[in-house]
Amino acid sequence: MKKTILYSLGVFVLALGQTYAQAGKSDTAAGQQAIGYPIQAVPISQVKVTDNFWLPIIKRVQEKTIEYAIQKCSEEGRFDNFLIAGGVKQGDVKGQMPFDDSDVYKIIEGASNSLISSPDEKLENLLDSLIAIIKIGQEKDGYLTTWRTINPAKPPAPWVKVDKGERWEYMNMSHEEYNAGHMYEAAAVHYWATGKRNFLDIALKNADLFVKTFGDKPGQILAVPGHEIIETGLVKLYQITGKEEYLKLAKFYLDHRGDPNKKEQYGAYAQDHVPVIQQDEAVGHAVRAVYLYAGMTDIAAIYNDADYRAAIDKIWHNMVEKKIYITGGIGARHDGEAFGDNYELPNLTAYNETCAAIGSVYWNNRLFNLTGDVKYTDVLERTMYNGLISGISLKGTEFFYPNALESDGKYLFNRGACTRSAWFDCSCCPTNLIRFIPAIPGLIYAQKDDVLYVNLYMGNTADVNLKSQKLTVSQETAYPWDGSVKVAFTPQKEGTFTVKFRVPGWARNEVMPGGLYNYTNKLKGTPELKINGKKQNIQITDGYFTVTRSWKKGDTVTLNFPMEVREVEASDKIVDDRGKVSLERGPLVYTVEAADNADVQAVKVSGKTKFTVKNHPELLKGIYTIEGKTNGKTFTAIPYYTWSNRGVNEMKVWLPETK
Repeated sequence: MKKTILYSLGVFVLALGQTYAQAGKSDTAAGQQAIGYPIQAVPISQVKVTDNFWLPIIKRVQEKTIEYAIQKCSEEGRFDNFLIAGGVKQGDVKGQMPFDDSDVYKIIEGASNSLISSPDEKLENLLDSLIAIIKIGQEKDGYLTTWRTINPAKPPAPWVKVDKGERWEYMNMSHEEYNAGHMYEAAAVHYWATGKRNFLDIALKNADLFVKTFGDKPGQILAVPGHEIIETGLVKLYQITGKEEYLKLAKFYLDHRGDPNKKEQYGAYAQDHVPVIQQDEAVGHAVRAVYLYAGMTDIAAIYNDADYRAAIDKIWHNMVEKKIYITGGIGARHDGEAFGDNYELPNLTAYNETCAAIGSVYWNNRLFNLTGDVKYTDVLERTMYNGLISGISLKGTEFFYPNALESDGKYLFNRGACTRSAWFDCSCCPTNLIRFIPAIPGLIYAQKDDVLYVNLYMGNTADVNLKSQKLTVSQETAYPWDGSVKVAFTPQKEGTFTVKFRVPGWARNEVMPGGLYNYTNKLKGTPELKINGKKQNIQITDGYFTVTRSWKKGDTVTLNFPMEVREVEASDKIVDDRGKVSLERGPLVYTVEAADNADVQAVKVSGKTKFTVKNHPELLKGIYTIEGKTNGKTFTAIPYYTWSNRGVNEMKVWLPETK
């Protein structure tokens, strides 16, 4: 794969990449600590995932999807654009989107996250070559958006307006700052993964241009990004360099959103309708929105800003209590890829862009790191297991852009298809999945002083550095199929510290914070915790089993979260879900699909439905199905994330309920 791609781009690039790369890895672990957050993730570099559910998904991305995406980007001219911009090749802009550059950056970010957990010299060398191509496209002053450099008067998409053919025109849709934001995010991760500055220096040169260009001083441009993400990228560059200008620019962009007196307004679509500290509702383009809210959370954390904190709290409650799907998906409307009105959550026409699910996870993880509140991880987990990984096929080379909750096998909801597609002219979702999935190990554990948070349950071994103790912790579990988890501790020395074991919302009889969805009945069993085989009488407090004790080598904690088939009902305010229920087991939402059911429309559930759970190791990479029997009629439900892996199919998450 590497040789084929490099020859197609110009064989000189490999040598050039080797020249620009700085050999030798440095100790960059300390730089990964997010500034301002009281709780810090145990980083990817210290966590080795062994899980039977997540490891195959991560390895599929590492071994297949990254290679596939690089090949697609090569075929569609993503790399050629950098070479044309730099004058090495001749031609017009290739591709149809002003943000095509960002796909290259996201692939590098995902591959860099992969390098952290799975070092690979060939992949690292390939990234050096791709970074060398990017450098060719950068202008002398640091500017880097290839379509503007190649032909600023001729944007690749008709919806990007041009007046004088200059930089920064029509920033609502030009995506110059969006490209930059993904570059900064990727360059930071590449630096942390390899210790090399070849990509970081490109990003810093570009960021310095942004600092020089934007602001409210004479000669500067007072404008804000159309599509947010540069804000979080700038924070990461500040995190690495300590250069306050990057942080100040991020805050400047946020502070001036919704200011009608000094700048053009982009409106609610781009969350530019009122100042951010006055916003109290999740509105507009859902991906733009959650990237904005993540940036606001960074500022709230770093500056301890009460106004920012109050705003993100209001927006989060609105989203989770009125605008989120049972799968954790967000963004109800195809029109504008946007949040709809409160309780506007249709199923057949649901949008639920994969990128929006990823953005929601990033945001909720920040909110947890700021507060330690379990509710954010509950939303994060629900999204990951359902509305996020549904975006990628079990082969790793087909993708959902939207993630519907119902399909009639006819409506072409997935940008012209009603099953997963091999690629898109707008390929933000496939490359965002590449960016995110290898980073999953960094979501399992978090720490604060001498407190360890065990937030997600999957097989792994992790090295943890608490304030006064170093330890190794490991998990053995068949989660999400089984609710039993064994956690073993090996402290460097015997000593006292606290471990907070998250009790998932579903195990606390809470579908999602805020009550938009509710279980029709409570679990028959209750969560349990044992220490060294002895059951403990520990109450669940604020969503955790909290254990403070003197830990020694060989101590084990066994958790048991009863997994039962649950029926969920939605608020009566959600019109499409009235008189219906959805099925869940553990963290997984289930759905019925025509591949297993002769008549999907005939499937109904009642209070007398008998459920049986069956293990199918060979079906859909290994799943547990729910078999239901109502009035002598049977049906089969599969985990939502696996649907549409057997061709075009009818599908329904919400099933009519008969009394």
